[in-house]
Amino acid sequence: MGRILAIDYGKKRVGLAVTDPMQIIANKLTTVPTHEIWDYLKDYFQKEEVEKVVVGYPKQMNNKPSQSVLYINPFLKRFQKLYPDMAIELVDERFTSKMAFQTMIDAGLKKKDRQNKATIDAVSATIILQTYMQQQKFKS
Repeated sequence: MGRILAIDYGKKRVGLAVTDPMQIIANKLTTVPTHEIWDYLKDYFQKEEVEKVVVGYPKQMNNKPSQSVLYINPFLKRFQKLYPDMAIELVDERFTSKMAFQTMIDAGLKKKDRQNKATIDAVSATIILQTYMQQQKFKS
């Protein structure tokens, strides 16, 4: 069984989270500048067995895609071209940044640490991954 990698793709940064090999726990992995994501993914896929990739897909309150899909869709197309055999799923990421911020407050992070957008992106990716894992449990 391989890991599940979650991607919170943004214009400036990409937050990443990953499960353990048994797919039980979601962990914050890192944040990578957007222009470095392809090199990072190539290296990561060579080192780790990844079974599936979950990508946060932003929607508006009316359930239609948000404007962010204008840069997420090209990422998805390129990903599928580079990794045609990798399973990829989209997860609604509405409110994940707000949830990440609240999670950091609840965890007792200092104000300075909470202002670090890279931390917010990585925690958002973790929330996306946890959301996906919970949805899969309910489907079973």
